[in-house]
Amino acid sequence: MIHEDIIEFAAALPAVGAIAGLDLGTKTIGVAVSDGLRQVASPITVIRRQKFTTDAEALLAIAQDRSLVGLVLGLPRNMDGSEGPRAQSTRAFARNLTRLTPLPIAYWDERLSTVAAERALLEADTSRKRRAEVIDQVAAGYILQGALDRLRYLAR
Repeated sequence: MIHEDIIEFAAALPAVGAIAGLDLGTKTIGVAVSDGLRQVASPITVIRRQKFTTDAEALLAIAQDRSLVGLVLGLPRNMDGSEGPRAQSTRAFARNLTRLTPLPIAYWDERLSTVAAERALLEADTSRKRRAEVIDQVAAGYILQGALDRLRYLAR
């Protein structure tokens, strides 16, 4: 089920269990996962996009291997908060994914997540080639960490 509101998403999650953050791009999907207590987001991989079925199989294999209990998709809003074609594409991906998994899905505003990821990689003196390889998974980590921080705040 898709939850527009993070509060509804929090209510749909069990008390413990890892969740994944996804940065959906046109060519790749960055993936990050949390620990079981949902404290820290860790970038884990980048999936090269092919077609929806193949992409979904790869994501659901990760979900099963890591016993995930939820998914957070970065929603690429414009700077004024409106939604463009990329946001519509992300929503379509989520709708199609709900047909294949019972995992709760939430959206997280991903504005500037890639910029923050790029800045962090530059500060770490990462080579241009290595940055290109990991930028999407690091951006997924930023998306997931934002959602984890909000979930932790709601649990107080």
